[in-house]
Amino acid sequence: MKEISIQFGINLRNKRKELKIPQEKMAFLADIDRSYMGRIERGEVNITLIKAYTLAEALDCNIRELLP
Repeated sequence: MKEISIQFGINLRNKRKELKIPQEKMAFLADIDRSYMGRIERGEVNITLIKAYTLAEALDCNIRELLP
């Protein structure tokens, strides 16, 4: 299951960088702490579905783009 979190984080980071959004701004848009944002991108934490959808919304993308 850890691989799912890691791949989600990689996908999230890639999409964020593609849109040229700094990690700090992304955290603000998703209403989470910047350090927690980093942990999500590194796959160190499991997030809720609600948070996954919030992140997708902040990136203005479909959740499917972030899922492994």
